[in-house]
Amino acid sequence: MFLSDGKGMFYECIVEVDHPKKCQLKVVRSIADKAKRNFHLTIAIAPTKNIDRFEWFLEKAAEIGCDVIIPIQCRHSERSVIKTERLVKVLVSAMKQCLKSQLPVLRELISFKEFIESHKSFSGQKFIGHIPELSETEFPPERPQGKLLSHAIQLKPSHVLIAIGPEGGFSEDEIGGALKNDFIPISLGNSRLRVETAGIVACSVANSILFG
Repeated sequence: MFLSDGKGMFYECIVEVDHPKKCQLKVVRSIADKAKRNFHLTIAIAPTKNIDRFEWFLEKAAEIGCDVIIPIQCRHSERSVIKTERLVKVLVSAMKQCLKSQLPVLRELISFKEFIESHKSFSGQKFIGHIPELSETEFPPERPQGKLLSHAIQLKPSHVLIAIGPEGGFSEDEIGGALKNDFIPISLGNSRLRVETAGIVACSVANSILFG
């Protein structure tokens, strides 16, 4: 039997006491996960109105690789309440299903203002998903607007934080507050993505660039 502590270690165990409600295991050996990421990735994201879509994001983020997920409530958010306990179970299930050794930490839902305040001294690169509005002469867009995340991430930062807004996008005040606190506006490409898709793309791009 193999177990994980959710913090980068696997353990080979044998069952010493088999009981339906409480079993006892003995650790035979400890195994460090050689595929463990050497960087720290945080995704701050506005939960979707349809909670199934947010659960799908959590599942895929756990599979791809993410250290911390921060649900944020923004001006245009469609959901103001989440059940963290249930969502953690989704993360645990995804971690076990894909044999990961690291379980993403899911924070409690906080306001965007609180989020910005609590990350003023964040030691790493901070990004916020935001592109200027298209004018009539720019539609349809011929190339990605804004700086792509893949071009904005510096080589091998130890910590990366990416903020993804709700379906209606971040408000002007929220964008202004983020930019004043050293967040870098980035694009995820030409397509207008759903919230959960944008979160997955951001997670995937960061991992593809930084892993190794």
